[in-house]
Amino acid sequence: MEPLPDRASAAAAIEAFLRAIGRDPDHDASLVGTGARVADAFTDEFCRGYAVDTDALLSANKLAGSTDLVLLRELPVITMCPHHLLPATGSATVAFAPRDHLIGLGTLARLVEAFSCRLTLQEQIGEAVVGAIALHLAPRWVGCRLVFQHACMAARGVRTPTARVETVAFAGTGVDLMLVHQVLGVGR
Repeated sequence: MEPLPDRASAAAAIEAFLRAIGRDPDHDASLVGTGARVADAFTDEFCRGYAVDTDALLSANKLAGSTDLVLLRELPVITMCPHHLLPATGSATVAFAPRDHLIGLGTLARLVEAFSCRLTLQEQIGEAVVGAIALHLAPRWVGCRLVFQHACMAARGVRTPTARVETVAFAGTGVDLMLVHQVLGVGR
């Protein structure tokens, strides 16, 4: 079980950070309450995925049945880079070839959101989604493609605001990987 966030300490830390970079929230009206707002944003939004038990989510929503392919394309995703605490935005495409079990499309979207709303790397999101689906549904194959633009690349460092980072995670055996890439839209 995840520890409960300490909002007061987080807010105080943000205010201390602002003071450390020469911006005093006690003397700049635009910064009054910033510590609390940032703490709330991270607790309630950016890191809300830690509170989701993904095993329970998938177990409770597993359905008997099969089809040739389940494909959820262009699901909007926002995550927070753990290196710079800046957002990465983009989309996820998740596909799997079921054997005996399905999950609802809403559950699939909630799974992606649960792994995205954490301080995590783009690559880890795809691996977590694929791993959870493989474990709970045992499909013939499962893949997750993520295409993000990273604020840490756009606003600092290399300053490449139009660069898109694409990652693909996959699990399965005896499957034509080119077909999986085609289904996921790799390289589009």
